Order: sequence, then structure tokens, then C-alpha cells
Amino acid sequence: MSRLRKQWSSNTANVVETRNVADIKQRTGNLYESISIIAKRANQINIALKEELHNKLEEFASHTDSLEEIHENKEQIEISKAYERMPNPALLATQEFFEDKIYFRKNDNDLFS
Repeated sequence: MSRLRKQWSSNTANVVETRNVADIKQRTGNLYESISIIAKRANQINIALKEELHNKLEEFASHTDSLEEIHENKEQIEISKAYERMPNPALLATQEFFEDKIYFRKNDNDLFS
């Protein structure tokens, strides 16, 4: 298991937990801003996981096979199943947000004043 996957899945449950809206709002002072931060981080995690999975599965790719020569590769299936069992990127991002592991800042330029 890669260091990245181990770090993300070590203490995050695979099930959705209800969160108190006031706790989410408390971090930034604005509920929608907090949700936007979580969503952007979830997107970053998703991209990183996709790249890592693609790189691992690329090792098994053979570009010269015809349709008759394609067969199941058990290692490839196990890698795919391991990634499917991982928590959703939104759950990982929410966990990071509540543990203050996400760095974010406000842009001080107020465009409408």
C-alpha cells in the first residue's frame, strides 16, 4: 500500500457520518465557504488517487494484445478492489478539514467594494 493511501485511509471510516452544521461553519465563519474548501480538497485527493491508480494499472497494460489475447490479471483486480474499498475523497477531505490539516486563505482583494 502506498504511503499516500495509507495516510488517507488510516483513521477515516468508509461510512458517512452526520456533522453538525455549526461545527463546519465555525472553522471559517461561513458554511458555504467551508463546504467549498472541503470540495476543493476532495477534488485534489480524487485527482491524486486517480493518477496513482492509473500509474499502477499502467504496469499491466499491454498495447499489443488483440481481443482474443486479453485475460484477467489477478494482481490488477486486487489493486482495483483495494482502491474501491478506500473512503470516498469527500470523506477524507472532511476529516482533514476537522483535523485542521487543510491550509486555506482568503483573498484580501474585495472586487465589489
